[in-house]
Amino acid sequence: LHSIHKCNLTVLSLGTGSSILSALQDLFWLSKSKVEKQLQIISVLQWVLTFLIMGVACTLILMYILCTDCWAIAALYLAWLVFDWNTPKKGGRRSQWVRNWAIWRYFRDYFPIRLVKTHNLLTTRNYIFGYHPHGIMGLGAFCNFSTEATGVGQKFPGIRPYLATLAGNFRMPILRDYLMSGGICPVNRDSIDYILSKNGSGNAIIIVVGGAAESLNCIPGKNSVTLKNRKGFVKLALQHGADLVPVYSFGENEVFQQVIFEEGSWGRWVQKKFQKHIGFAPCIFHGRGLFSSNTWGLLPYSKPITTVVGEPITIPKTDNPSQREVDFYHGLYVNSLIKLFDKYKSKFGLPETEVLEVN
Repeated sequence: LHSIHKCNLTVLSLGTGSSILSALQDLFWLSKSKVEKQLQIISVLQWVLTFLIMGVACTLILMYILCTDCWAIAALYLAWLVFDWNTPKKGGRRSQWVRNWAIWRYFRDYFPIRLVKTHNLLTTRNYIFGYHPHGIMGLGAFCNFSTEATGVGQKFPGIRPYLATLAGNFRMPILRDYLMSGGICPVNRDSIDYILSKNGSGNAIIIVVGGAAESLNCIPGKNSVTLKNRKGFVKLALQHGADLVPVYSFGENEVFQQVIFEEGSWGRWVQKKFQKHIGFAPCIFHGRGLFSSNTWGLLPYSKPITTVVGEPITIPKTDNPSQREVDFYHGLYVNSLIKLFDKYKSKFGLPETEVLEVN
């Protein structure tokens, strides 16, 4: 009778708006901390699976439905897809409801992930954030700028962040809509031009400058960025008069272990071919297991990631910037990123002697 009475109280508490967390605790006699930990693991697992297989899985499911009695559902979606094809290039279709899902707060707390603001951003300007380093999955970039879990909207009021990622992701059914709901856009010229020139002011495009090439060298304990010959984002900033903002994520490289292939090896050759022709480089990596941190698996290790947004560099608008101008502002950006790293490295667990390697 006592157990029945306790369950009835739980149902009543749900009806009056009590949290799901409290209900699970009452029903399964688990401590609050254990329930929270399981919810954190689930939230991270769903994102890892989204990153790795959602696009392919949704494509295969759609093809299967076309061969069943429910083919009309798939046909309607494909017709909508054709009609909606260019939406990702026009700023996408963000959803504040999705960006504020509770699951992202559990995602944040798993590591935990933190966003540090160092300067105010004017809503009368547009911005290009250079995010470093890439890591394996860019977990800090996603959590900080594609969700509201770390409070980007409160810390930078009036600024709309757009995380730029591979354009190929937006050719995948369902996945494209899921990404757009978080404010994610293709990292191509059409999309960036539209956001910076036809979407008003107060826009911030986050570009993971090192891209796939940088992901091939990310290992715990190493702080290096691929930046020396990455100048396209600077040219875009000049053409649109968008201020450049260096961003460094301390801990991004710590959450996965990766097998690094030496230059000239067959493994690196395969990775570079994929990078050149497909746009991403396949990495051999592992994290922790689903049920134990002492086993290998696809879950990232729960290591803190702290993303520091640096001081904006004012960029003049120049329709046809010369190579000299591009080189000048690129140099300013590199120096600003190094200064940002040096200023905050000791605060987030690195020794004063640590040097940021710029490749």
